[in-house]
Amino acid sequence: MSRLPQKLAISSDAIDAVLPQTQCTRCGYPACRPYADAIARGEAHINQCPPGGDDGIRQLSQLTGLPYAPLNPQNGVEGPRKQALIDEYRCIGCKLCLLACPVDAIVGGFKFMHTVIAEDCTGCELCVAPCPVDCIEMTMPAGPLTWSPHDANRARQQFMARTARLEKPSVAPASPPADQLTAILARAQQRGAERAK
Repeated sequence: MSRLPQKLAISSDAIDAVLPQTQCTRCGYPACRPYADAIARGEAHINQCPPGGDDGIRQLSQLTGLPYAPLNPQNGVEGPRKQALIDEYRCIGCKLCLLACPVDAIVGGFKFMHTVIAEDCTGCELCVAPCPVDCIEMTMPAGPLTWSPHDANRARQQFMARTARLEKPSVAPASPPADQLTAILARAQQRGAERAK
């Protein structure tokens, strides 16, 4: 990989407006805005966003004046839009996916079934790994397979609203206590064993 570019005259806002706002962290930053800030400061390359793909890299190149480079494979591969789907029968209500979703696209409560709001899901996949019973899979959406600027703007607004909500200590979500999570996992394993019979 070539050395990092110089600090840019273009604003982080302009760069952020080009990014897809999936908040997937595959660029190596915790969200789209920190990645935009890093590009503007000359600390990140413009080819680190798999959801933006080749088209996004070309837009960033045109906007920033930086040379085009193909997507860095260390950040992932470009692919069609996906969305999370929760197998509600297997869901144990542990709430870990709720905590992981950067745009509040999952609804449910502790010890209650969870579900995905399909039109709000950015396909970031951040909910998949925390699920202790593997009841979340990434599927092809019923709608368009591409991510539009309208989708990106809505996702940005949802991410900002969630971030503002979590900054208020009185409403910050708490992880289930360890003993409750252990009990939930034991119940899930028992249910799985019963289904296997």
